[in-house]
Amino acid sequence: MKKIVFILFFALAGTLVASAQTFEELTAKAEQGDAEAQYELGNCYWSGQSDVGQDYDNAIKWYRKAAEQGNAEAQNSLGWCYQIGLGAAQDHTEAVKWYRKAAEQGNSYAQDNLGWCYEAGAGVEQDYSEAMKWYLKAAAQGNANAQSNIGTLYACGYGVTQDYAEAVKWYSAAAEQNNMHAKDNLGICYYNGYGVEQDYAEAIKWYREAAEQGSAEGRNHVGVCYYYGTGVEQDYTEAAKWYYAAAAQGYPEAQCNLGCCYYFGTGVEQDYNEAMKWFRAAAGQGHEIAANNLKQLENFMNAQ
Repeated sequence: MKKIVFILFFALAGTLVASAQTFEELTAKAEQGDAEAQYELGNCYWSGQSDVGQDYDNAIKWYRKAAEQGNAEAQNSLGWCYQIGLGAAQDHTEAVKWYRKAAEQGNSYAQDNLGWCYEAGAGVEQDYSEAMKWYLKAAAQGNANAQSNIGTLYACGYGVTQDYAEAVKWYSAAAEQNNMHAKDNLGICYYNGYGVEQDYAEAIKWYREAAEQGSAEGRNHVGVCYYYGTGVEQDYTEAAKWYYAAAAQGYPEAQCNLGCCYYFGTGVEQDYNEAMKWFRAAAGQGHEIAANNLKQLENFMNAQ
């Protein structure tokens, strides 16, 4: 049975905006206490814009200055720094503090991120109702990531009665805004007939769109469709290609699938060493099937 998992994502820092001002002008304004300039200067250091080179320490320094003046975008970005542990030690509680400040000012990215913290129990006690509350606030502003996350709460029945039709509604709204995670999850719904009539062709359409945007999950799912011939003509070589694309991104399910291709010689030349490599990579991320496959393959090779 092919493993299908709905994915919940938190939004990152929102949109990094390149300033039309020179770096020197921006720095001068920031040093004079201009909160917007401080936020934009933080973005420059975060992304390495204006030829300053990427510098997370300076990025968080300027985000903090702007955040302390009440700049909602900077508050959300500072929360993100704490969430992922770049420029500062990872601290989910501190992340929640800054997300909340920005969310209460109506920043949709922060509202979505705060919702994710409540859903995951990161920095706060897990509370699906509170997660939904903040997702809905963000979604009402058109935040596609929040719309996708609402879809996942309905798909999984987290804090609400499981309702695939409602999930499809929210995934569709987000997919129409080009959200790649929603596209992949919408593909899952069509693949399995969750909330819609089962339609493999429609499933791979959405998987492929997500894959072409860089979704590792979408790339793996395209591989699954080619491997089993669902929605497309069966093609092991094409399956292995898509599995590799996702595996190279570190996605454990694809790493396990690629290991199986090398083990059986489907779509690639049979290579036990390469199979072990990919099983080991997936097992290192806690993938139980890959760990079992690795153990069996090691036993087999040791017996030779």
